[in-house]
Amino acid sequence: MRSPADWPTRDLLTHRRETSPERTAVIDVETDERWSYREFDRRVDRLASALESALETRRLESSDDDAGASSDRIAVLMETRPAFASLVFAAMRTGRVLVPLNVRETPSELASKLERTEPDAVLCEAETESLAASSADRPIFSVDEPSDSTPETVRSLSHEEGGAAAVPDPVSLKRDDPFLLLFTSGTSGEPKGVRLTVGNLLASATASAFRLGVLPSDRWLCCLPMYHMGGLAPVVRSALYGTALVIQREFDPVETARVVEEYDITGVSLVPTMLTRMLEAGWGERDSLRFVLLGGAPASSELLERAREAGVPAYPTYGMTETASQISTATPEQARSHEGTVGQPLVVTDVTVVDDDGTPLAPGESGEIVVSGPTVTPGYLDAAHTDAAFGAHGLHTGDIGYRDREGRLWVLNRRSDRIVTGGENVDPGEVVDVLRAHPQVDETAVVGLSDPEWGERVGALVVPTEPAAVTADDLLEFCSGRLAGFKQPKTIGFADELPRTASGTVDREAVRRLLRDEGTDASSLE
Repeated sequence: MRSPADWPTRDLLTHRRETSPERTAVIDVETDERWSYREFDRRVDRLASALESALETRRLESSDDDAGASSDRIAVLMETRPAFASLVFAAMRTGRVLVPLNVRETPSELASKLERTEPDAVLCEAETESLAASSADRPIFSVDEPSDSTPETVRSLSHEEGGAAAVPDPVSLKRDDPFLLLFTSGTSGEPKGVRLTVGNLLASATASAFRLGVLPSDRWLCCLPMYHMGGLAPVVRSALYGTALVIQREFDPVETARVVEEYDITGVSLVPTMLTRMLEAGWGERDSLRFVLLGGAPASSELLERAREAGVPAYPTYGMTETASQISTATPEQARSHEGTVGQPLVVTDVTVVDDDGTPLAPGESGEIVVSGPTVTPGYLDAAHTDAAFGAHGLHTGDIGYRDREGRLWVLNRRSDRIVTGGENVDPGEVVDVLRAHPQVDETAVVGLSDPEWGERVGALVVPTEPAAVTADDLLEFCSGRLAGFKQPKTIGFADELPRTASGTVDREAVRRLLRDEGTDASSLE
């Protein structure tokens, strides 16, 4: 007899349509359009039908040699909008794996990810058509109507020849079926493709509900990029809970504060930089607001105190793409009474702190944080990354921390030197490789510098081949087009040699001191 975990199920929206068809599903702030679950379900059906028709047409147009085997993967190059939310459930309904791509990356960065994932097609929008056309060597479909500027290689889903396909029947899903393939920066310099299953997302949504609570009147505001887990999670969770998802297409501190008030928002996911800007803009207590899920980067004690003074219920969170969002979340009360904690792990999430040999440590002892449970990825796109990341106690996060006797978790620092700027992960090795490719650069060290707005900013100390052979302006121009904007150095300094420890390794703290004292702020060069 099979266990309940093995029983097939249908996509979340199909179940929600049958359970509460008249409840509000999605609200688009830009247009103030609202869809019930029945209406949103119809939108998803139309999109799934158009996508399947488009893929079939392309397959028939291609020769047998060109068609190749289907990967059942669909890449998405879109900003936050209702069409992205529709695509999430269209993929789930047809049994396809969604590969969200960062619209802020360069064509070469995107092309590398497309080569690794081999999706059957790339779905874009009007604003990303040119970026998709310059990045992809595979079918490209836009969810928007074509215009005079639409590249020839981009087809509109609503203008495919061959007619619309029949509405697809929802496929049967199991908890271990793959659903998402999200990229995140690792410590090796190569972005890792994280595989997440239907079960990972369901477990994460369920565990989060036990920590944050769920009310029938809940409205979760999504203003984070949907190509990140922080923006995708509310889409899935709202459908599971039967609550409303409110979509703001672009964050703005003043406008987002207005949306929270006007739309009676009860919950919102933000990174610390966003919350800082909203508080600086005068944001304060709202009767409807139950929680601000604060993740993507560490929240400082000063920021949490400012939130408390303003009456904003901030829940500092520690999570990863590899765990489908939250690992642990502190309530505002915990964050105040136990400064620096990110709270106890969520239900069904096991956290073990281990030493360098993998031996579990006692409460209060610092070591690497290891996570296991149903929210944890089954592995990476690259099997070698999977083998290196998993041990006897689960997934090794690369982060250093400790737990107290009550199970509360503190995250102290990162074992890796990766930089978290505005919620985005930056691998220093990738930036080093680009800078060293400049003909007038001999050596360079890249570190994260404390930044009051972004949490951290990218800093680079450069050793030129000859004194004054290259300027900070030259390096910024060289990085443009080779690195996404958030990866480019924001502070640049020059030295005759890199500071090193007695063992010969780069002294990163000395690098930081030099950059703080003598570095050039990139903004002054604009």
